[in-house]
Amino acid sequence: MSNVLLLRTPSQDSPDRYEDAFRSRGYHPISVPVLETVIVGREELARILSLGPEKQSLSGVIITSKRAVEAWSEAAQALTIADNNTPPEPGSGWWSVPFYAVGEASSDALRDLCEKTSPYSPKDIRGGSETGTAERLADSYLRIFLRVGTSRRLLYLTGDKNRDTLPRILESGGVALDPLQVYATQGSSTFPQDLRFAPRLRSLTGEGLSWGWVVYFAPSVAEFVTPILRNHFVIPTVNSSTEDCGELSEHPIVKIATIGPTTESFLQQTLKLLVAVTARNPNAEDLADAVLQYDEAQ
Repeated sequence: MSNVLLLRTPSQDSPDRYEDAFRSRGYHPISVPVLETVIVGREELARILSLGPEKQSLSGVIITSKRAVEAWSEAAQALTIADNNTPPEPGSGWWSVPFYAVGEASSDALRDLCEKTSPYSPKDIRGGSETGTAERLADSYLRIFLRVGTSRRLLYLTGDKNRDTLPRILESGGVALDPLQVYATQGSSTFPQDLRFAPRLRSLTGEGLSWGWVVYFAPSVAEFVTPILRNHFVIPTVNSSTEDCGELSEHPIVKIATIGPTTESFLQQTLKLLVAVTARNPNAEDLADAVLQYDEAQ
């Protein structure tokens, strides 16, 4: 049974979708958290929520991560308590505008928030795995506005590490963005310890043998975790083969998989790591399928 190290925090739900996808294909998945996230901009987000979209001429909200949903939920909960959960008029407030989600995790988190009765909860949720990249979401949104003549201003909730792809495409199409940073991420201070004591990592005696896979989920993680991973694994680079690397190291060799093209590009172009596979769509099933197909072809 080949190992798969997932550089992510496992879901609180049971079973975790990524672990379950790999386990069902005969792998041994190991999730190790790599990031710590803090919510920022609370007061400004609460002010925006309390004003509502109409007063700000907003025609939608872009959500690019689960962390942005958590920031929204926190602000909404505080306001709901403060205003005694007064419901909005039908078709008004945040219920009246679409929320565009990038990726499956963002979409699922929004749908969970949708089930709450808060007047600040979204009701019209669009996107998900089919808009799992910034390019797909931007193209989808621009097509919508080509068909309707309405306000083209979006609230864009971001973190502290964002590429300019989505803003560039939307703004070139005449869509204005109101960006607001609502979270910041940093490398987990406990990652080296968590990795060292993770199951199946405590007794590594590689002698150049193949151990399995390491899966990267975000560029923001890569620079932080890669030097630490090299204390345990041989990570092939773009200018070498796994066989060449293994000959000179006592550590076991791993293959690299990524959740999407943005992460793949960063690993190959910036860190010069050899990426074996990238998921066709950013979800657990496509990721596990890509890894399995690669192994079966070897």
